[in-house]
Amino acid sequence: MSSSNAVFVRSTLFMLGLGVLLLAGIVGTSLWLTSANRIYSDTVAEMRRIRTGSVDLLTALQDAETGQRGFLLTNDESYLAPYFQAVKNLPERRKRLADVLQNYPDYAERLPVLDQAVDGKMAEIDNTVALAKAGRMQEALAIVRNDSGKALMDDARGVLVGFISQTDDRLRVIVGEQLKAASNLQWVTIGGALAIAIVVGGAILIIVQHVRDLSRAREELQSLNFGLEERVNERTEDLMQANQEIQRFAYIVTHDLRAPLVNIMGFLSELEASLTAVTAYVMADEKKPSEDEIKEARLAVEEDLPEAMGFIRSSTRKMDSLINAILKISRDGRRKLVPERIDLKAMLETAAANVHHQVAEADGEVEMDIRVPGLITDRFSLDQIFGNLFDNAVKYRYLGRPVRIAVRAMPAGKGRIRIDVEDNGRGIAVADRERVFELFRRAGEQDQPGEGIGLAYVRSLIRNLGGDITVASTEGTGSTFTLLLPSDLTTIVKGTES
Repeated sequence: MSSSNAVFVRSTLFMLGLGVLLLAGIVGTSLWLTSANRIYSDTVAEMRRIRTGSVDLLTALQDAETGQRGFLLTNDESYLAPYFQAVKNLPERRKRLADVLQNYPDYAERLPVLDQAVDGKMAEIDNTVALAKAGRMQEALAIVRNDSGKALMDDARGVLVGFISQTDDRLRVIVGEQLKAASNLQWVTIGGALAIAIVVGGAILIIVQHVRDLSRAREELQSLNFGLEERVNERTEDLMQANQEIQRFAYIVTHDLRAPLVNIMGFLSELEASLTAVTAYVMADEKKPSEDEIKEARLAVEEDLPEAMGFIRSSTRKMDSLINAILKISRDGRRKLVPERIDLKAMLETAAANVHHQVAEADGEVEMDIRVPGLITDRFSLDQIFGNLFDNAVKYRYLGRPVRIAVRAMPAGKGRIRIDVEDNGRGIAVADRERVFELFRRAGEQDQPGEGIGLAYVRSLIRNLGGDITVASTEGTGSTFTLLLPSDLTTIVKGTES
């Protein structure tokens, strides 16, 4: 009997030690893969800043040229509005692009060519505008006709489109690697869960075999000493209860462990402390455990171990949702856009209808002022964008105040439209206005379910469409999300492919 208990203890400790080693390996691999994902995310953010800076600078040059051509053709100074805005924005956009490219020599080496082309083009535009204002229209037109400005614009456009194309190529590679790392993390999780299930299964078999040995010993002792029967029964019942607890633990590990978490290591000490009490109880052999030992073992089994597993389970669910969020955004970045003509008003009415019930319950309304008949873009992306914005407007409404959502759409310059989605909800603090667009970041009171991926997903979608999103908000008053989109996505897609 003593030898059997010694084998049981050694086998159990071996299985528990093996389980601890597996958990440590899973956590280490998870940390490494998570670090890789973070590096990929940082690189993606840098690439997106390069792409945005290139698009913004090219847009400013095109706006300046548009204002120049309109003024020279009509001699109406109202056409110079885009030119003046471009002159105002150009220095800051050039500096922003130069700053983000300083760590990328293969980009930065083309900056002198770009600066020369931009300076030359803006000098040509400034000269022609000044001549036209002075009444020397023919001289201004002569400068335009000699095509020197066109050559400079082509040089600048060539460099900027090259930046955009090169950045898109890098983004495709990086997103592919990020998706691969996330997939590897899932496989590590699945493999680790199976390995732990096998270890726990082996522990259960050892315990079952030990219980069978105890049953046989009980029958032998019954024939030798009737008085020992009661003690053996008590011992067997206690062991069966311990067996049931371990079986429940095995069920939780087998069915609920989806992904390892860094903070699992923080609970190992609690598990080890609980193991001390259980080991003292099990190693009592034929001696009846003391009342304190029984209390400590029961406390470990009934309180300490379930509490630790509860933390691990909730953290695992958290990691699973984060992995799914990363995969969702990564897959969206690789999804092929399908431009099609969309009736903007009809799409917005459909999005409003999806939240009509919640809005009606709050005595609210959705107002629309659509001055754009439609646009050519990716239907799925736009539908996801409006769905998230409308859902947030309802979710984060100001309690006690009827919900009001106002949507306005209007032209925003050549080839672009602006859409404002305004609500009268809780609002966003100044310090959180940019954070709300970051992955896994949330602002304000955390009284609503979610992982903080909605607005990050929206920004990813809208930037894939060649646009951008910003927010203006006042706490307690409401927020206005402003979307800027190209009216024809095919021009962006073609420019990127070239």
